[in-house]
Amino acid sequence: MRSHQFATLRYTALRIGLFAVCFAVVWVLAYFRIIPLGVGNSNTVWMLLLAIVISAPLSFVLLRKQRDAMSEQIVARVDRQKERLAANQRMEDGL
Repeated sequence: MRSHQFATLRYTALRIGLFAVCFAVVWVLAYFRIIPLGVGNSNTVWMLLLAIVISAPLSFVLLRKQRDAMSEQIVARVDRQKERLAANQRMEDGL
């Protein structure tokens, strides 16, 4: 249970970190003019969108274990809530 305690926080932090790394790579490539800078003042938007497009499939592949752990954590939490709700309903029906 301890390994899954902060699974959502860990996954979110890793996802943001992966996006930051992708943005840094895109920024370096744009700085050295390896990739186009965009049109007019769209440079930052272009780099953000490109970093999102790159980081999404990478996170899907690289963060599978963390995503599964997060899913298990969420399912366990939902199951506990369902059990509490059912117990409350049984208690109310018993009165």
